[in-house]
Amino acid sequence: ALAPRRGWARPGPAQQLAAPAVVSAATARPFAAAAKAAKQGAQRPKEKAKAKPSPRRRPLMTKPVDDVYLTWLYRRPVHSPEQAVAMLKKFQELDFTHPRQFVYINVFLDMALKKKKMDPFSSAVTLPHRFTDEVNKVLVFTENPQEAEVARESRAAVVGGVELIKWILEGEVQADFYVAVPAIIPKLIPLRNKLKQKFPTTRRNSLGTDIPKMVKLFRECHQYAVQDECLIKTRIARLDMPPEHIIANLKTVIHDICTFKPPTYDPIVQKLVIRSSTSEGLKLNLDGILPQVEKVEEEKEEEKIADDEDEEEKEEKHVQEPVST
Repeated sequence: ALAPRRGWARPGPAQQLAAPAVVSAATARPFAAAAKAAKQGAQRPKEKAKAKPSPRRRPLMTKPVDDVYLTWLYRRPVHSPEQAVAMLKKFQELDFTHPRQFVYINVFLDMALKKKKMDPFSSAVTLPHRFTDEVNKVLVFTENPQEAEVARESRAAVVGGVELIKWILEGEVQADFYVAVPAIIPKLIPLRNKLKQKFPTTRRNSLGTDIPKMVKLFRECHQYAVQDECLIKTRIARLDMPPEHIIANLKTVIHDICTFKPPTYDPIVQKLVIRSSTSEGLKLNLDGILPQVEKVEEEKEEEKIADDEDEEEKEEKHVQEPVST
C-alpha cells in the first residue's frame, strides 16, 4: 500500500510530484453542468444600427438666372392659363409636331372628408366648345310607346323596357350611357350591380322625363373619371383651337369636378397640370380657375356654434355658483 505509484512519484534525490499529462473536464469540475451544444442556424443578436442623420437639403431657389440650369435646384414655375396655352402652342412650333394634337389636364384631388374619404367618381359634362366628332351610344329605358318614339327621334342607340335587362346582364347589349324615366326605375333594380356608376340617377342627370334633353346631353358630353384614388387624367381640347376656347373648356371641367365636394371643406382640386400630346406638363395657378364659393352659410354656422358655446359656458357658471341661503 505504501509502494509509490507509477507516474505519480519519481525516484531519486529530486523527488517531485508528477502532474497527470491530460486532465479531463469531469476530473477538473466534477459537479459542473454539461455545456449545451449550439443549435444549428442560430443567429447572433444583431446590434441596433445607429440612425443616420438625414442630410440637410438646401432650400429650392425661385427663379434661374441663366438659360441653362438644373431643374431640381429650383421650384417648379406656376403659370396662368393664358401663359400656359401660349407656351404649348410655342412648343408645337419649335418641335415641329402635329398642330391638331390633343390638350390634356392632370387634376390632383383632395378626397379627404372629416372621418372618411370620398369614393372615386365619374361624371359627364357638356363642353362649350366641342373638339371631336365622336358620338356616345345612349340606351333609353321606357315602356311608354310615345316616349320610345321620342327617344328614337332623338337618335338614341337602343330603346326598350324590361326585356333589355336579360340582354344587359348577359353582355349582349352595351352602351356608353343609360337613361331612364322614373316610372321604370323600380323594375331596373337587378341592373344596379351590373351598371354601377352608370345606373340612371338624378344626380347624374340620367333620370327624368325630358328624354330629348337627356339623350342630347349624353350623346355629345365629355366623360371623365377618378383614377388611382385621387387623380383625373382627361383631354379637354385640341391645340389648334383658339386659346379662349381651350381655357373655357378647362374651367368647365374644373367647375364640374368641384361640385362633388361640399364647399365647407377644403377645395377638392389641389394641383392642376396642363400639357399636350408631345409637350412637358405646365403647372397652373388655381386663382381664377376654381369657382368662387360664397361663405355666407359658413359664417352663419360659425356664429351658431359660437352662440351654443356661450350658452354652455353660462350654464356651467350657473351650476358652479354657490347657492345662497
